[in-house]
Amino acid sequence: MGGATPSQTVGPFFSLGLDTFPCELVAADDAGALRVEGVVLDGAGEPVPDALVEVWQANVHGRYAHPGDRRDELPLFESFAGFGRCLTDGAGRYRFRTVKPGSVPFGDGRLQAPHVAVGVFARGLLKRLATRMYFPDEAVANAADPVLSALGDDARRTLVARPTGGGVRFDIRLQGARQTTFFAMPAEGGS
Repeated sequence: MGGATPSQTVGPFFSLGLDTFPCELVAADDAGALRVEGVVLDGAGEPVPDALVEVWQANVHGRYAHPGDRRDELPLFESFAGFGRCLTDGAGRYRFRTVKPGSVPFGDGRLQAPHVAVGVFARGLLKRLATRMYFPDEAVANAADPVLSALGDDARRTLVARPTGGGVRFDIRLQGARQTTFFAMPAEGGS
């Protein structure tokens, strides 16, 4: 039997290639720069020191830097790809510098509240966990968001970040009390 492969164990493979995906999606002097920070916690409430957190989001105008977003009336910024990866530190903390995204349309055309798609990889997980982070200063948009409005109060609360001085805090709980709401991912090759 050979050595472990990435699909069998996650942790040892995180550091490969991560220097190409910065935790800083915008420069510190960007007028809209926003700090997003938090901690990844396991089922016992202990920090996970070797997790990988990914973010994917639209820019401030609500447009994704992706060929599938064909809304040419909305500007793109060459310097903003909307994607980043960050390893947690020894205390399970992560931090991104990004911008608050604009609203994007849902599949049926309704606008979604500004949000960041968040992916989590960690030891013991064979597949990425997918969730969303919403902003605490968007009460009206959050109440109308098609994803948030489909959830119960407790599940919704796990998806709204808390304000901090100069940014927001979004703790990710993998299991247990106050577990973050995670979403099913489509099967590979499926639609």
